[in-house]
Amino acid sequence: MADRLNGYRILILETREEAQFSRLLSEQGADVLQCPMFTINDAPDGTPIEAWIRRAIERPFDDLVLMTGEGLRRLMKVVRRIGVEPEFVESLGKSRKFVRGPKPGKALREIGLEPQVTTEKPTTEGVAETLSRFDLGGRRVGLQLYPDKDHSALIGAIKARGAEIDTVLPYVYDAKAADANIVTAIDEMARGRIDALALTNLGQIRRLIDTARKHGWEDTLREGLAQTPIASVGPAVSDELRSHGLSAAIYPSDEAFFMRPLISAMATALAKNPPRVKKAS
Repeated sequence: MADRLNGYRILILETREEAQFSRLLSEQGADVLQCPMFTINDAPDGTPIEAWIRRAIERPFDDLVLMTGEGLRRLMKVVRRIGVEPEFVESLGKSRKFVRGPKPGKALREIGLEPQVTTEKPTTEGVAETLSRFDLGGRRVGLQLYPDKDHSALIGAIKARGAEIDTVLPYVYDAKAADANIVTAIDEMARGRIDALALTNLGQIRRLIDTARKHGWEDTLREGLAQTPIASVGPAVSDELRSHGLSAAIYPSDEAFFMRPLISAMATALAKNPPRVKKAS
């Protein structure tokens, strides 16, 4: 059913996989306003990452915890640069692999591997909760981290279960360059020029609020969010919204927490009202 969102202007806050989200929305006729929230760069010092990769090859981890698909893809970029792809993939194949939601699982499948355990909740807390059900005593755990998150609680929880942990942080965020984009997006919402704000991960909410606070736009952001329906991809995003006194007006049904069900939910909800801004003919 193409063109279900024809004429509607959808704001998406770009992070890792929002290029795909934008394409799916455009296929339904939406006018997509893309707001880059940060630039993802390789870690400035590749030495610790190369060393982690070589440790994984020489002595495969008993367990591997992947927090993001981006993390594995960045690791593979280094692996290919130093010429050890077959050895590294073989070593990962020997590990019991835990993934934080579907995105790292997808990245694993890109290199011909499958996760053994996918967390029910795609959050750091969800990872800790899942790992608490397994005996980690005496096991070596490789943990791929991601930027702008305090992982001390997760690392502490893994160590408390008797595991030896080896962490790697393969990429960093450059957020400053994107501040102007976020302020523009806030202004568009406040002017009533957005039909829906679509959120696909909880980091987007935090970044939006932090940037508004930094630039003195908190009141404008609240004004914009009060008149803009918020579409949430799943429970982690909805819980984060509630922690800031916000709520999702649009939500996928049947616990299908992916992009396509979210788009279907938006099409159904927005069809009740005409687009706010008509395209120039």
